[in-house]
Amino acid sequence: MNTRATLLPTEPHLKWMQRALSQAQHALLLTSPNPRVGCVIVGPEGSLLGEGHTQKAGSAHAEVSALNAVKAKGLSARGATVYVTLEPCSHTGRTPPCCDALIEAQVAEVYVSVLDPNPLVSGQGLARLKASGIGVHVGLLAKEAQELNIGFFKRMTEHRPWFWSKIASSLDGQTALENGMSQWITSAEARLDGHHWRARSCAILTGIGTLLQDQPRLDVRDLETPRQPKLVVVDSQLLLALNAPALDAHREVIVYCALGIEPHTQVIRHWPEPSEGVLKTSPHRDEAARREATQEKLHALTERGVRVVGSPSPNPSPRPNDPRGPDAWARKVDLAFMARDLAKREINEVHVEAGARLNGAMLEAQLIDELLIYMAPKWLGPGRPMSVMPALNDLHQALELEWQTVDRLGVDLRIRARIKREL
Repeated sequence: MNTRATLLPTEPHLKWMQRALSQAQHALLLTSPNPRVGCVIVGPEGSLLGEGHTQKAGSAHAEVSALNAVKAKGLSARGATVYVTLEPCSHTGRTPPCCDALIEAQVAEVYVSVLDPNPLVSGQGLARLKASGIGVHVGLLAKEAQELNIGFFKRMTEHRPWFWSKIASSLDGQTALENGMSQWITSAEARLDGHHWRARSCAILTGIGTLLQDQPRLDVRDLETPRQPKLVVVDSQLLLALNAPALDAHREVIVYCALGIEPHTQVIRHWPEPSEGVLKTSPHRDEAARREATQEKLHALTERGVRVVGSPSPNPSPRPNDPRGPDAWARKVDLAFMARDLAKREINEVHVEAGARLNGAMLEAQLIDELLIYMAPKWLGPGRPMSVMPALNDLHQALELEWQTVDRLGVDLRIRARIKREL
C-alpha cells in the first residue's frame, strides 16, 4: 500500500491534475458554499475514463460526478487512478462521503492536491482510503487548488470569509467627481469583468450610502450565472428604502444595523444614543416618532424577506459633521461581528462594492484581504478617494500590499493586490 504524503510531480501526473483543476474551474459560479473541486479518473492503461466537478450544494461532488461519467460509458473504475483537487470528504453532510464511493469503486490510487481544511474531514478522508488499501499521494498543484477555494479555506481556518474590495478609479486615485458623478470612469470591458467577480462571490457587500446615492442593483448582469450572490448591506440606522432597486433581484438580502434586535421577535430592544460631540436637537416626541418609524421599517423589511441583524459596535464614535444630519447615531455596525456571522451563514467570498467610508472602515478592521482595482487612464483632479482613514504619522504605519496580477482590460488596468499579513 502506498501511503506517501508528498509527491514528486511527473509529466503525466501534472497533466491529469491540471485537467482536474480545469474541471474545478467549471464549478466556479456553481458550488457555493461548497468548495470548487474537480476530479479525473484514468484507467490502468493511461486513458481517460471519466471526469467531473462539484455540482450545486446538495448535488453530486466531483468524485461522484466523475464516477457517474465512467458508469455512463459502461466502464469500470476498478484499478483506476483518481486525480482530485481536494481531499475526498469522509462525513455525511448534504451528500454521502466521497471516500466511500471511491472505495466501493475499487480504485487503485488517489492523487490529491490539498487536504480539506474542514475539521470534519481534514485527513480523515485520506485515512479511510489508506485503510482500504488505496495508494494516496498529496500535494500536486496544492497552491493552485487552494487559490481556487481561498474563501472556503479562510472560512474554515479563520471563521470569516475572504473579502476583496472592488474599486473603479482614475489614474490619480479618484472614484468619483466631487459632486459624486462616477458613471462611467472605467470602460465596458472593465465593468463586464467586474460582473464576473460578482458572479463568483457568495455575497456582494455595500453600504447604505452607496444605495442611497447611486440606487444600484448590485446584481450580476450581462453574463450567464446559475445564481445571484446574496446582498449584504451595512446600514447602521436602517435607512434602506423598501423600493430600493437592489431589493428587486431574486436573492437573499442581509442587513446589518447598529440596533439591538431581539432575533426571535424582531423587536428593537436597544437604541444607541449619540455620544458626546453629536448634537441632540430633536424634541422627545420626534425621537419617539423616529423609533416608531424605525420599528415599522424593520417589520416591513422582514415582511419583504430581508434578514435584519442587529450588530452594534461596542465602541461609540462621535460624528458631529455627519452629512446625514446631527441626529445620526454615534454607534456603527460591528464589522468583526458581521464577518463572523457571515461565516456562520456559510459565506466563503465577499465582493465589496462600497464607498470610501466603508472601504476605510473595512481596511481599519483588517477585514479586506485583497484589492481589485480597475484603473482608467483618466486624471480627474479633486474628487472622492478610494478610502477614508485616519491620517498616519509615519510611513512605517502604511498598509503593506503584495502585487498579485496586473492585466489590461480594454483601455483600463485591473490591479490585484493583497494585504500583507504577518504570519
